[in-house]
Amino acid sequence: METPDFFDADADPVASHTPDGYARPAVSGIWAAGERITWIAGLVLLLSSFMDWYAGSGVGVQLSVIGWHTGVLGKLVFFVGLAVLVLVTLRELGFELLPATVPESLLVLALGALALIFVLIRVISIPDSVLPADGRGIGLWISLLAALGVVLGGLLRAAEEL
Repeated sequence: METPDFFDADADPVASHTPDGYARPAVSGIWAAGERITWIAGLVLLLSSFMDWYAGSGVGVQLSVIGWHTGVLGKLVFFVGLAVLVLVTLRELGFELLPATVPESLLVLALGALALIFVLIRVISIPDSVLPADGRGIGLWISLLAALGVVLGGLLRAAEEL
């Protein structure tokens, strides 16, 4: 007579093992969406630097300025989005970049807050180099939502780690 498989402790497909050897139930539902939200928001943040951040019109001319051409902050938004994507990609490939004392969700949260500050500066202050532009374009609002998405993804990933 064979023993049933449900008595086998190693056959638990739902549990994931932590580095200290304890089994923990797998996260599901909205809390499992943290990583997906992080990489999608990071990709949108990266691409939003090439969307129109400022728009305006002159005599017979329509003006549109992309985020890359708004100065250093537009370029920094691109590189923050790139850093988020690299961080998520390396984690999926199995690389541990940080020591165990610094959770990865904290780094994602910090990168999202940094991007949010950069974009909010550009929402509030139009640079002098794009002065003929008198309005904000849709790309600036998309980058603001993407930065908020990276922050939300970092918070959800922090909730997954608890």
